[in-house]
Amino acid sequence: MGIRTKFNLTLIVVFLAAYVISLWFVQRLLQDNARLEVLHNAGVMLEAALAIRKYTVTEVRPLLKAVQSKEFLPQTVPAYAATQNIDSMRGQYPDYSYKEATLNPTNPRDRATDWEADLVRHFRDHPDAKEFQGIRETPTGPSLYFSRPIRIKNPACLSCHSEPGNAPASLIRKYGSNNGFGWKLNEVVGAQIVSVPMSLPLERARITFYWFAGTLGGIFLTLLVAANIILQVIVIRPVKIIAENANEISLGAMDTAELAVTAKDEIGTLGRSFNRMHRSLSNAMKMLDQHNKK
Repeated sequence: MGIRTKFNLTLIVVFLAAYVISLWFVQRLLQDNARLEVLHNAGVMLEAALAIRKYTVTEVRPLLKAVQSKEFLPQTVPAYAATQNIDSMRGQYPDYSYKEATLNPTNPRDRATDWEADLVRHFRDHPDAKEFQGIRETPTGPSLYFSRPIRIKNPACLSCHSEPGNAPASLIRKYGSNNGFGWKLNEVVGAQIVSVPMSLPLERARITFYWFAGTLGGIFLTLLVAANIILQVIVIRPVKIIAENANEISLGAMDTAELAVTAKDEIGTLGRSFNRMHRSLSNAMKMLDQHNKK
């Protein structure tokens, strides 16, 4: 096995090991970045919903208070306002969603589905939990959900949700008296849930990964070609010349010209040593011939 073959095999093995490790690390990094990007978007959506809730309570509800006594207006409910506003963007971003999922809601559309009810129960079982996140599969691909508990902290909320008899008559006329009651102070009744699709960030991560893998492979091939050229010029060709001269001398061609050595490296040292050996061998052969002639 020649020097070039040994060199290339060693280089390929080292590269493949580094290549696999690098690809694994970059893939993990891109996946984590994609998740962080989606989580950031979910957090922005949730903060927007909270801002809408606050605006509804402080700005909208007081203005409609007089009308509210005659007809219940869902627009004065913070959860309704936040949900409606976020839903308005779903025409352009259909896979994004916001819901205030409740186990026993006044508005039937807020009723928690099975997986949403599991989140509510998680917050009930873990009172100290401030938020929870995860990934679930949907028909359009993986979706990240980000949730926070809905806990009854304001006693004023119980005026509409404690007993049907305490609720405004306009609310009973609109939604009836069977749902949305029996809530208790400091009880977790639901969860704010934002769902953001991961398909686009994951697709960008996949494209970036393939680009990185191809670029890294191209760089290696370029380095491999360059290393082989350098190896040929600096090592293989000088050693080959030395080997050819050594072969001629071993066959008795003592008049072979000395090597032209200009390099200052180890190959140059080898060439100069070979020339000294050649001269010493030539002188020895001449002395032996003279002795035989006598």
